Amino acid sequence: MDNYIDIQVKADTIYLNGNIYTVDKDFSIVEAFALKDDRFIFVGSNDDVMKYAGEKTKIVDLHHKTVIPGIIESHLHVDNIGIGKMELDARMKTKEEILEMVAGEYKFRKSGEWIKGDGWNNEFWDVSDFPNRYDLDKVSPDIPVYIERVCEHASWVNSKALELAGINDNTKNPLGGEILKDNNGKATGIVTDQAQEFFLKVMPPKTEEQMEQSAMLAQKEFFKNGITTIHDAGSSEEVISRWERLYEKGDLKIRKYVMFRVEGRPTYQELIDISKKYFKQGLKIGKYNNHLTVRSFKISSDGSMGARSAWMFDDYSDRPGHKGNGKLNDEEMYNIVKLAASNGFQVVIHSIGDASNKQSLDVYERVFKEIKNHDHRSRIEHAQVVIPEDVQRFIDLKVIPSFQPIAVCSDKLIAEARWGKQRIKYAYAWRKFKEAGAKIMPISTDAPVDPINPFINMYVAVTRKDLHGEPKEGWYREEAFTRREALEGATIMGAYAGFEEDLKGSIEKGKLSDFIIIDRDYMNCNEDEIKDIKVLETVLGGETVYKDEAKN
Repeated sequence: MDNYIDIQVKADTIYLNGNIYTVDKDFSIVEAFALKDDRFIFVGSNDDVMKYAGEKTKIVDLHHKTVIPGIIESHLHVDNIGIGKMELDARMKTKEEILEMVAGEYKFRKSGEWIKGDGWNNEFWDVSDFPNRYDLDKVSPDIPVYIERVCEHASWVNSKALELAGINDNTKNPLGGEILKDNNGKATGIVTDQAQEFFLKVMPPKTEEQMEQSAMLAQKEFFKNGITTIHDAGSSEEVISRWERLYEKGDLKIRKYVMFRVEGRPTYQELIDISKKYFKQGLKIGKYNNHLTVRSFKISSDGSMGARSAWMFDDYSDRPGHKGNGKLNDEEMYNIVKLAASNGFQVVIHSIGDASNKQSLDVYERVFKEIKNHDHRSRIEHAQVVIPEDVQRFIDLKVIPSFQPIAVCSDKLIAEARWGKQRIKYAYAWRKFKEAGAKIMPISTDAPVDPINPFINMYVAVTRKDLHGEPKEGWYREEAFTRREALEGATIMGAYAGFEEDLKGSIEKGKLSDFIIIDRDYMNCNEDEIKDIKVLETVLGGETVYKDEAKN
């Protein structure tokens, strides 16, 4: 830690008497720090920090509260979080409760409108089978209904929505998606992945005013949860332009590291054409005083485990004859990865299944041989299940595995049934990656797929238990993170995964003064209390952007 003191510089604010986990390379614990403008200018002891006090310096006594760096949420979906506040929230609801919600919305809907929502999870229902359109038809016979599953890779629709989307019992599955049919060949009202595009093309879009509102609603959630930087896992040129306007107006303050993504469920040719056009704009780094960076490109190689659309080498254990869906063939994947990398963009690939992960690694290896001596920091998001030999390939290729520990809460209910006990040994295998030599393993929530709370995420990372403390011994506990690893994964590792480790992710002199004050000692409280940690205050660039007035 650099403890040089420049007594000519006087701080705007000094914080002292704290239990401060800096998350620097030594994981130092200090008492105090000083801020000037939007930077830390000193980090160290109570005695030394006071040398930065001037006549106008504000002194804040932390009263021994715990302070950690601002959370870097390295994989979530900004617009979906905000929009989720404006539509039906089916999370943790029974099927009957969801149908009641739809019935309530139906009373106020007019012709031409849609009832939309997301978050249903059949694995929490008494009967865990996928739902069907006929249940929705009973409560909304003539207003289309479209509700995404919690994983966002499957949707539940009614007959009116199928009609408007032009889907009948004879409609063929698109590449990379499925229109589920019953034993009589009738469309059930469940569609996965690329088949969702039929509906996205006919649903009326949100207004510009509604989309701006959704961005502000999302920002409020970020600050409440101690998040100061988010990695948005895929937004279109239109969305990025909207955010730029909000930054210019001073409305947005959250720091965003954005992955450009072609909107919807594009064909391969659309993916190539739209990407080429966007890449001509070049990288956007540190815009609006280090609040917006766009230097990544996101694509999906497969779907999700919950929707049985994750792409596997062998059949699903609970659906013989079905291996899930790959979205691009090897040559198509190579072409798009090479195009993005050649334009200087960091490539980020969504890969859940073992076949998908291998394809992504194969393509990366091929591209890296052609584009040499390049700090690519390419990522694979989720890396949920891999074949044993591919763990080491991540390390050898320096591909960053980006994990979402919180997914274990719900996935543990079905993962063994989907993949069998042999494959599950290399699913959610965080410790195997660490022992193989992985240095960078950012963790995130994939919100709104799972709750955005970073402390629930860290709790699951450390304990491998759900919110009810089950299973008591932890689900494959041997794969858990340590507390230090989980905190680093939620801070400095996310910074590295976004080329920003010299700017943020730890409390160090010269870095942006992004930090949070929490209500208990993360490193020393009972492990079951980690999930209960509350954010008392969120500070971004020296400015308090959230404060829990009830506890301050």
